[in-house]
Amino acid sequence: MLHTLLSRVTRGNGFYIGDIFHAAARRDATTRVTLDRPLQSAPDRGTHFTVGQLADYIDELAARLWAAGVRPTERVALYKTDNFDIALLACAAARIGAVPALLSPALDGAVAHELLVRLEKPWLLTDGDTLAGGLRGVPLADDVREILLTAGTAPSGPATGPSGPTALAEYADAPRREPVFLHPRQPSLITHSSGTTGIPKLAVHCPEAGWHRLVPQRLVSWPIRGKETAALCMTFVHSRFYQGIAMFLSHGNPMVIAVDPHPDRIGPLFVRARPGYIETHPNTYVDWEELADAPGAPLSSVRVFGATFDAMHPRTIQRMLDASRHKRPVFVQFYGQSEIGPMAGRWYTRRTAHQADGRCVGIPLPGFVSMRVVDDSGRRLGTGRTGHLEVRSRTRILTYLGEDERFRGELHDDWWRVGDMGYLSRWGTLHLMDREVDRIEAVESNLAVEDLLMGRLEELREVVIVAGPQGEPVPVVATRGEVPLDEKRWRRATFDLPPMSAFRQLRFDDLPRTSTRKVQRSELARSIREGHPPPGGPHAASDTTRGA
Repeated sequence: MLHTLLSRVTRGNGFYIGDIFHAAARRDATTRVTLDRPLQSAPDRGTHFTVGQLADYIDELAARLWAAGVRPTERVALYKTDNFDIALLACAAARIGAVPALLSPALDGAVAHELLVRLEKPWLLTDGDTLAGGLRGVPLADDVREILLTAGTAPSGPATGPSGPTALAEYADAPRREPVFLHPRQPSLITHSSGTTGIPKLAVHCPEAGWHRLVPQRLVSWPIRGKETAALCMTFVHSRFYQGIAMFLSHGNPMVIAVDPHPDRIGPLFVRARPGYIETHPNTYVDWEELADAPGAPLSSVRVFGATFDAMHPRTIQRMLDASRHKRPVFVQFYGQSEIGPMAGRWYTRRTAHQADGRCVGIPLPGFVSMRVVDDSGRRLGTGRTGHLEVRSRTRILTYLGEDERFRGELHDDWWRVGDMGYLSRWGTLHLMDREVDRIEAVESNLAVEDLLMGRLEELREVVIVAGPQGEPVPVVATRGEVPLDEKRWRRATFDLPPMSAFRQLRFDDLPRTSTRKVQRSELARSIREGHPPPGGPHAASDTTRGA
């Protein structure tokens, strides 16, 4: 059965994003795909498609790219306005054997430029708004092969070179091409890490590793195969999006793809679509807690909630499950990272969610991932002892582009150093404590304290504990509606926690974030140490929080 399932989205032992929509169309070309906004590259086509129409549009885009000069194995960077056409353009590039390199629209232009340099003169797919915004003044002429404009017009100036960008629309009548499938171990996709610790790393994926990542994730879609609408609201520049959409399209599930996660807009969309499955980033789920009581009960139809990127706050899991009107809804959580894919997983029901330990991220995926915990010298630690997490798996990326030595430095006898601290319990469950770089000596686990505070203070929208100028723990908070946090409630909530500095309150939108909406802790800590908080400035409590 498993081989049959995988054959619908893969070729041999390879997962090729250029064939996702075509494989689904071969199964049922009428499967519906609904968008929350029109394609930026084709706004006149509306928001309602069949998978067959999207496969045809990918062929059209692929033909244009070939006519422009793009060839197999060449790198095609995508850095443009956030829109579902990022995914379609990536699939089109892959369809002709090129290697799409996906750069988040959330990246600062200077950071994006640094990654373009590391890509060694790639083709650049972008739009007029991005050239006039994030890339304004960025010297691109010497660092990209050619700029292909997907929408809008380019501003004039020397930064884009003497000939300027070429509109992809100029090749509208280009003849269609046959698909090109690279070797399963060849580079086929480039994404970047979250950048929580600085400049993102460029992760080089291959079809074979993608195939192995799909196997455990396919089990999530099996209970609602072909029956209910699946809704995805996540970044289009992460490999997880392509695996997620392939999972459900291969079953023939209607799909909803959303760009805008704001509750005021996603709520009415869910009321109209009534999805049976939803998946988004963990921090977006926190914002969606307010949908539990929203008009029209947007979450009432959801049978399965999915989360893949990071551990979830127990409070959020409970609210999602309580908002469903199904008899036995489940919340499925995978813990993973860009370099490896999913490493551990578990699920919650209404019955188990109320006793959830936010630090327990499940069991290392049996048959797919081997995991061990080691000390600083690399010696394996026993159960219950916190150390560095290392995994061995066939799902690992090939390298970091331009930083192979850095990549090899994380390998120890074929064991990959994840970068997180944690321990394995006597029952074999993985408990995640902190990122190695975020450890604070005075706090056993920043993440555990944050989970407790989120559970005790419902007004919190975000809480992050970072190291202050002297290494002391400094809590940074953001509240719903930007209401000032009551200091008495804070003291009551922290009376039994380790001593911390006074909390700093920031506007939610002023917290530095990655493309998957994780807080960039290193950037936040740096701004606090240097006395230069993000725009908007902090509202600090007047005293120091003390534990009992």
